[in-house]
Amino acid sequence: MTAVVSEETRLRDEIVEVGKSLFDRSFTFGSTGNISARLSNGDLLMTPTNASLGALDPGRLSRFSAEGVHVSGDKPTKEAFLHQCMYCERRKAGAVVHLHSTHAVAISILDGLDERDLLPPLTAYYVMRVGKLPLVPYYPPGDSALAEAVRREAAGNHAMLLANHGPVVAGATLREAQYATEELEETAKLFLMLRGEKIRPLTAAQKDELANRA
Repeated sequence: MTAVVSEETRLRDEIVEVGKSLFDRSFTFGSTGNISARLSNGDLLMTPTNASLGALDPGRLSRFSAEGVHVSGDKPTKEAFLHQCMYCERRKAGAVVHLHSTHAVAISILDGLDERDLLPPLTAYYVMRVGKLPLVPYYPPGDSALAEAVRREAAGNHAMLLANHGPVVAGATLREAQYATEELEETAKLFLMLRGEKIRPLTAAQKDELANRA
């Protein structure tokens, strides 16, 4: 007889699996970055403070009530509010990934880009998985003003880039959030490779056609 795996157990295991995958492929490093997923009752599971995404323990993940109170697991990350603000504004989000991925951080430091939408539509998958990428102004990690800035952008965007910090991306599922974050990082890498070259991004009509497919 096949054992029935609870929703919480499945999500805990998936967070560990996604974290290790991101870490092993250098999308994150050290103890940077954090991942969360939302249970059907509204509670959140989140990677704890000072934890490497490459060596997570499913039983030690931080758990928050639907009201944002830490109820069990290890001490939560000081960036928990980034996740909570995304869920607050994006009711259908099932997961959030926040990384300090190298190329995306580099984009967040560059001057002179359009802060309403930092990257051009270089590929179809970037348009479909990320779409628009606004810049959130710089605030020190843990600053309450950063929470409010993230909340403002989250109302209209599922992905954003924190200045001098890194991306925050929400998805309907953890895999969706993971893949969108990876697409963002790879597009940032392409953009940096192509700086100084003439580029041929997707046209407005091509972007609209992709939106109509969704």
